[in-house]
Amino acid sequence: MRAVVQRVRSAQVSVGGEVACQMGEGLLALVGVGKADTAESAAALADRIVHLRIFGDENDRMNRSLLDSGGTLGIVSQFTLYGDARHGRRPSFVAACSADQAAPLIEAVVDAACGLGVPVVTGRFQAAMEVSLVNWGPVTILLDTEKLF
Repeated sequence: MRAVVQRVRSAQVSVGGEVACQMGEGLLALVGVGKADTAESAAALADRIVHLRIFGDENDRMNRSLLDSGGTLGIVSQFTLYGDARHGRRPSFVAACSADQAAPLIEAVVDAACGLGVPVVTGRFQAAMEVSLVNWGPVTILLDTEKLF
């Protein structure tokens, strides 16, 4: 699984002009599922996101996690994270998982994060979403359960 994790002051996801979710300070994670991913991958990704130390401590050093800061986690599915544009101008998505297989794995990330004790909000799977956010820092981290980066 892959994630683009952004520390945010606030974020909102809309679908068809209606607000699907909104949040205050915390992390917004755009999450993609690859063909080889499993429930274990989902749990590992949730653990890495929730424990990622990118919030300031009393010395303003990135030393606190989402759990420490009391923020919210927003999870938005994004299959395009598995887009491969190395061989031309039109990305190939052959490494992305099918929607039928990805939906339960995105839910597994949500469930694992909730189980770790953080409030979670989500976008709407397979919908054309409009994501607005105020990136705080800005701080943006790339995560991959296969540790490719």
